[in-house]
Amino acid sequence: MRAHLIAGGFPPGSTAAHDMDYARLQLLQMLSQRDAKTTVSSDFTDVEKWLSDCQLLVTYVAGPFPDDQQTAYLERWLADGGRWVGLHGTSGGKAIRTDAGRRRKMVKLAHHEILGSFFLNHPPIRKFKVEVQDTTHPLMQGLPSSFEMVDELYLIEMQDPNAHVLLTTELPEDPSPPGFGFAYDADTSVQEDGKTRVLGYVREVGAGAVAYWAMGHCHSPTTNAQPFVDESVTADGTTPKTFHGVWETTEFQQLLGNSIHWAAV
Repeated sequence: MRAHLIAGGFPPGSTAAHDMDYARLQLLQMLSQRDAKTTVSSDFTDVEKWLSDCQLLVTYVAGPFPDDQQTAYLERWLADGGRWVGLHGTSGGKAIRTDAGRRRKMVKLAHHEILGSFFLNHPPIRKFKVEVQDTTHPLMQGLPSSFEMVDELYLIEMQDPNAHVLLTTELPEDPSPPGFGFAYDADTSVQEDGKTRVLGYVREVGAGAVAYWAMGHCHSPTTNAQPFVDESVTADGTTPKTFHGVWETTEFQQLLGNSIHWAAV
């Protein structure tokens, strides 16, 4: 199998408050273990060249996003049978300053429609329970029906009403302290029941498909930008200097392995 991995921050060369080297190496090791021949880049530049003979695209980004032309190519590539596994900040992208100028707000762009979700915000790193909605799906093989994780709990607005939701959590309200994180007009990530948040799904695009998993934050002492964490992580709210979170759990490793296998079949 041929795969292409995009792992990087914005501006080019920036870590964007994530340990990009750690995540990149983790993903490359997993792809290598499954005999995938993988190319690597830090953003979507020349994505047409890299994906021309690939079956799988994996993205772990904090800032980089495909422009309209690159998004159109991704849609054609997916329709022809390609599979895209998007992780964590892939649902983000461009942010602009609010009128007050103190906070930023995410901008919904063309690639969010293809991906199937749009990032709004996340509260401080916290412990939360993940529920598997379809234990029979190939992407969920080997996972328990529910499990706990410590991570940035992403609040994502679903863009595809027909997406097959696979992972959820319960969070009635965004517990972010005033002024924390990104600004947004309305909390459109909560589902109709008023408490469920989607953390993972798969959606078909022609003969191909997209799988997105919201989890995956990691940082090192030199890349950390977390001012504090929830009391469920450390009693005094002190941010761990090194944080690998879900990357060190059997559940996330299983999920990533399932995702690579899913792309190969």
